Amino acid sequence: MGITRRDWIKTASVSSGMALLGGNALLNPLQAAAAPVYTPRPLAGMIRLGSNENPYGPSPKMRAAMQAAFDEGCRYPWVSNASLVKLIAAKEGVPEDHIVTVAGSGEGLKVAGLTFGQGREIISCSPTFLTMMEYASLWGTDINWVPLTKDLDFNLEEIEKRVSYETGLVFLCNPNNPTGKLLPADQVLDFCETVSKRTVVFSDEAYSDYITEPNYPSMVQLVKKGMDVVVSRTLSKVYGLAGIRLGYLIARPELAAKLRQRVVADTNIMAIEAGKAALQDQDFYRFSLQKNNEAKAILTQALDELKLPYLPSHANFVFFQSGKDITQLNAEMAKKGIGVGRPFPPLNDWCRISTGTLEEMQLCVKALKEVLG
Repeated sequence: MGITRRDWIKTASVSSGMALLGGNALLNPLQAAAAPVYTPRPLAGMIRLGSNENPYGPSPKMRAAMQAAFDEGCRYPWVSNASLVKLIAAKEGVPEDHIVTVAGSGEGLKVAGLTFGQGREIISCSPTFLTMMEYASLWGTDINWVPLTKDLDFNLEEIEKRVSYETGLVFLCNPNNPTGKLLPADQVLDFCETVSKRTVVFSDEAYSDYITEPNYPSMVQLVKKGMDVVVSRTLSKVYGLAGIRLGYLIARPELAAKLRQRVVADTNIMAIEAGKAALQDQDFYRFSLQKNNEAKAILTQALDELKLPYLPSHANFVFFQSGKDITQLNAEMAKKGIGVGRPFPPLNDWCRISTGTLEEMQLCVKALKEVLG
């Protein structure tokens, strides 16, 4: 390990101070005394920068909500879930029958792939987030893979050409994982509106909170028009609830009812109460976005110094071309105590690094410079 326990003690003390400064920076100076403090939760041992997690969550308000729900652990969660659905529906501007709560957006992707893809085909680009396609293929779904464009964007034109009577669903991840790239607003709107007249379009918007383009549209607006579009969201990222497992789908009532029938288990009461607190915790939401931007700036500055190309990121990670096989790079970074993203073939000399605390990012770029400099 390249990072000692003594290093961790030093960085932990600095980290607490930085978290306090970051929280205060979000508020008017006159309000600084009342600013909440968000303490990062570094793992012992390996620094984990390969899973797109938010190291600052859950926030104190979310933790308090879960603790207060302990006494309700003996009760089934239906009543509590109804209040969560009401809150989500208000946030998204749709009726409550448009919302399906799931255990993280990953379950939503699996449910949708099974509902619309079984015995048919799903069309998507590669590389992208694979959960839906990997799960659906276990149940007899054919996956029609389209390569990304030369600019590493979803090839919407080619996908549309391949849609046929056999196509049960088209999967988009926007912003895409692992690239972090965002499709042009007019193109994706036109694509989803056109293709949804022929088959179901699934828009995975797990990273939508990180989009920096002003007024970028969610495909929820097409759901509101009654189109065959399903949108997924998660509370794992900006809200810091990856380990709690809570997400939701948005679809017109007929599609939502089909999806709801395939959900494996009701969302647990701790996740529900954490989710309700999260959606109302705007201080932590703004803090998470601020710290993500600061962490990405540390990483991209180092990549500029190393003269390594990287993609513009609308997510909580950066995808860059390391010039070294990812398997070898992973091994060398692991020796220095840093875990980075897995392989995304065929881009085998590209690496995805998630944002961590500012201290973790400084240690990460130090290791990168030693390995790639």
